[in-house]
Amino acid sequence: MSSPLRSKKLPSVALSLVLLGIMTVAVSYSPTLYRWFCEATGYGGAVTVQRSLDGESYKRQPDAIGPEITVRLDSNVAPGLDWEFKPEVTAVKTHIGLPTTVFYTAKNLSNETIVARATYNVTPDPAGYFFTKTECFCFTEERLKPGESARMPVVFYVDPEMLTDTSAKNVRTITLSYTFFRQDSSEPAAAAARPLAEASEAQTKALETTREAVFEPAEVRRR
Repeated sequence: MSSPLRSKKLPSVALSLVLLGIMTVAVSYSPTLYRWFCEATGYGGAVTVQRSLDGESYKRQPDAIGPEITVRLDSNVAPGLDWEFKPEVTAVKTHIGLPTTVFYTAKNLSNETIVARATYNVTPDPAGYFFTKTECFCFTEERLKPGESARMPVVFYVDPEMLTDTSAKNVRTITLSYTFFRQDSSEPAAAAARPLAEASEAQTKALETTREAVFEPAEVRRR
């Protein structure tokens, strides 16, 4: 004979399993949702692939990289955020399979400390499956003091598996777009936010001595 307490728990457990199943199926059709789902739950494991950041090594192994592609860099500032935000170059030519470093800059044009948060988007959509970054300033509360500037590195990689995907194999131009949104900039919120200028400078210095980067392969994002 089951206890009343155990009987009450069973529907909750069953409901949780059903919701997990629905979420798993739903996010499998969206690479962006899937990445967020895995980050939040740990689902999908931590399979990664290491790639050298030394471009010279790829010149000695031309078969290790794919065709040339152009990555356009876009930047946007949402209304209400008094920042200047832009990429150092508007486009960069690289190769599929070759880790590439680019930089964005941001400056607080106001006379107050401001906290902002960036989101990003990759287009065309089929290419988003195969585009990953190891250095990024997105989805984090970032702080800039009045008049302060930051130079932020982004290291990205286009997985060679894109060349075998029917919907993405012919893509040769990809756009990486960031948008910064103002966040709560009260004194406690500003104190808790990441100092964007200092953190970005530290990341840039670390990249100068970094030999390899770890990327999440496309098959993990596709699950």
